[in-house]
Amino acid sequence: MTTRSAVVPHSLVILGPTASGKSSVAMAVATSDVGRNLGIELVSIDAMQVYRGMDIGTAKPTHDEQQLVRHHLIDLVDATEPFTVADFQVAYHSVISDIASRQGRALLVGGTGLYVRAVVDELTLPGQWPEVRARLDQEVLELGPEVLHARLATLDPSAATKMEPNNVRRIVRALEVCEGSGKPFSSFGPGVDTYPESPVQQVALRWPRDVLAGRIEARVHIMVERGLREEVEKLLVAGLSPTAFQALGYKEMVEHLEGRMSLEEVVATVVLRTRQFAVRQERWFRRDPRIMWFDIDVDPVAEVVPRLIELLA
Repeated sequence: MTTRSAVVPHSLVILGPTASGKSSVAMAVATSDVGRNLGIELVSIDAMQVYRGMDIGTAKPTHDEQQLVRHHLIDLVDATEPFTVADFQVAYHSVISDIASRQGRALLVGGTGLYVRAVVDELTLPGQWPEVRARLDQEVLELGPEVLHARLATLDPSAATKMEPNNVRRIVRALEVCEGSGKPFSSFGPGVDTYPESPVQQVALRWPRDVLAGRIEARVHIMVERGLREEVEKLLVAGLSPTAFQALGYKEMVEHLEGRMSLEEVVATVVLRTRQFAVRQERWFRRDPRIMWFDIDVDPVAEVVPRLIELLA
């Protein structure tokens, strides 16, 4: 279900799969003469960058980048804490009000499709049932997402057909609503299956699939070289929430630290799963007819930034 109480004061969202160059494009736009004149501030729409301490594995903006341009919706909670789409909506509206108070412009950057829809279309979300959610989080660790997906197919076939069997976050959320409310998840309004008119311009970056696969592999190697293993070690001292634990690279590195996977196996597994995730991201965005696609050949900054500046100017 959607509601639109007010026009959201931003004009552009940069979307795309992981490793497509969204962040570098956004930084180039924000630091351009037009971007500075408009007072552009960057708003991350990423389900994992909200967690403090999860920096390397989420490709979070560096300290220098955050000093150069204001960034929002990163480092909101500890990795031990759960964080929902509804929590994100609340934080987002606070940030948008803050930017508007400075007469600035918010440039949204993200790859988490549901979070993008939740804020762009101001989705009205079903309630929360923490006890049900806690049980389901434990069950998905013990039984695996495929078993829970089969359960969802029994409770709400319509919802199940729209979710990948390994999409843990969506499956658990749908089951939480089904079991907590006693109603099918799909009964809570049209949600993400409709695409209403919006004042928000959405653009997305698209690479040839083999080229993007190479970029993903290079990124994973860089993350390991920069200390992903050590980052995960530190996080494990306090523990990871079930949501944070699902971040690509983290659960695989935990298996390495516990002696169940070599470092080489971690890299290969993360590369494979990230490529699969990127395909799912692009598939999600392709369903939205409002998105303007930019096909990238070599350099997303050189090829896309001038066109985005024209849209903003």
